[in-house]
Amino acid sequence: MDDHTAVAPDALSPSPLAAGPEDRLRDFTADRRLVLLTAMAIVVGSAGAGAAWVLLRLIYLVSNLSYYGTLSAEPVSIAGNALGLWAVLVPIAGCLIVGVMARYGSEKIRGHGIPEAMEAILIGKSRIQPRVAALKPLSSAISIGTGGPFGAEGPIIMTGGAFGSLFAQFFHLSNPERKTLLVAGAAAGMTATFGTPVAAMLLAVELLLFEWKPRSFVPVAIACIIAAGWRPVLLGAGPLFPMAGSAALPPIGLLLAAGLGIACGLASGLLTQMVYASEDLFQRLPIHWMWWPAIGGVAIGLGGLIEPHALGVGYDNIAALLNDRMSDPAAIRLVIVKAIIWSIALGSGTSGGVLAPLLIMGGAIGAVFGGFVPVGDPGLWALIGMAAIMGGTMRSPLTSAIFAIELTHNLGALLPLATACVVAHATTVLLLRRSILTEKVARRGHHVMREYVVDPFETVRVADVMARPVDTLPGDMPVKQAFAFFTGSEPPPHRSYPVVDSADRFLGMVSRADVLRWLREGWSTDESLGQAVARDDPVVGYGDELAGELADRMAETDTSRVPILRRGDNVVVGLIARRDLLRVRSTAVRHERDREALIQLRRKLRRETA
Repeated sequence: MDDHTAVAPDALSPSPLAAGPEDRLRDFTADRRLVLLTAMAIVVGSAGAGAAWVLLRLIYLVSNLSYYGTLSAEPVSIAGNALGLWAVLVPIAGCLIVGVMARYGSEKIRGHGIPEAMEAILIGKSRIQPRVAALKPLSSAISIGTGGPFGAEGPIIMTGGAFGSLFAQFFHLSNPERKTLLVAGAAAGMTATFGTPVAAMLLAVELLLFEWKPRSFVPVAIACIIAAGWRPVLLGAGPLFPMAGSAALPPIGLLLAAGLGIACGLASGLLTQMVYASEDLFQRLPIHWMWWPAIGGVAIGLGGLIEPHALGVGYDNIAALLNDRMSDPAAIRLVIVKAIIWSIALGSGTSGGVLAPLLIMGGAIGAVFGGFVPVGDPGLWALIGMAAIMGGTMRSPLTSAIFAIELTHNLGALLPLATACVVAHATTVLLLRRSILTEKVARRGHHVMREYVVDPFETVRVADVMARPVDTLPGDMPVKQAFAFFTGSEPPPHRSYPVVDSADRFLGMVSRADVLRWLREGWSTDESLGQAVARDDPVVGYGDELAGELADRMAETDTSRVPILRRGDNVVVGLIARRDLLRVRSTAVRHERDREALIQLRRKLRRETA
């Protein structure tokens, strides 16, 4: 056991050490490479906008060819086709092609895009293969264009991210820097598709970056701004779904928005369960997964016979819901059919996104809800439902609220949107362990932590946790005496010691292994410890530096005990061992776990009446 003492863990308060000339700590860790990444983000943002334009045109081209037999890349509604029963075969053929592409091209094109981007960031060193960058938009265009009930945003996010990753791989960048450019491309693609640059920035923070640093946020924001600048040229100006501004709801309206948030949160949980129940059923089939999308295509085709508007991206449905042009029976039929064929098709591994379907289903729920409440119009409640189900399913409440505002430019709806999104988010967080996005990653054996917290090692000074007083050895001690000290009948309490001079100034570190090595190598036993340790370059720390900085140096050098010196004269004032650093973490955990009432009202009243 060590006989030195450490500062009590509860004393991990701001260090009394005054900031002096050695204080080089900053609020953020950004450096000049931020300028380089920002310049690269301009290129990535432009490419992300271009990828969005290409993918949307591909979807329209496939839809025109599949349902109307025309060679055109102009927007078209699948619901207006005249194929009759033959329309059932179109999604089957499209999904079969996607299955073949996944089997012989890349399995990574399966799914809705965002989990694949998260997985590349978390475990793939932010590297995406070129063939994935080429096959993902093509497979998604075929899937959606032939009637798949998906959105284009997931594939666009994956495609834009793929370009950012490929572009980054041509340069000498670190993993976090590659991640920044990957996310920049993904956010730029979302911005160009929907005209929502601020929501895309928030999506990056809430879903993809897994950090909050200027090094990552600034380039991503610049890429979104660049993509927003390109959007009027490529896809047109103005909001995607223009909507008249809404008057402020009375207090009862906010309570109703909270109720709709709960309903959408429950619906989010149900939809998530439906998708993965479908995936589990496909896993049990005694056939290769290449054929699963074709089975999903059968469900899509049959669903299209019941409700043609459930096929494809369905932007016309969103516009109808927001402008109160859809009856309640039609909205109910749409949400039921869309939910069933979407969950089956997504569980089968077909390529496509989740955002547009969520908007349609949430909008339908909101529109029906709005028909029964005494305040607001069905279009406003449809917008609130869209945002709430997105916030609950994707667990991104800030993104969802701002996304709805940017989609419609309906600023008057901000407060009820925020209310519903936060309540829906809270509902799903309490009911479900994982979201529809992270569940897919978890099923591949990886855990995604969605909470951002300040690292306790970056707030605690070394002086707050170092052990003191410190046992030392004198520098004038002969090596032979040190050998006797370490190998005597009573072993010393520590395996290594700081060596100091007569004024307690640090000379070096010595351990039992060092002394044995010196003797084995034939060093002079009359030599002093001070002379022996002067040949080494030990790791040292200072009381005014952060515990995290010292922990990093100890990890890099595999050092278990580090002397803590006073700046200026190198006097040993403390010592840090690995177990001392663990106290930082254990204290933070205890502060999260322990609960106490700091003001005891009953006790105070009792004292006052006594």
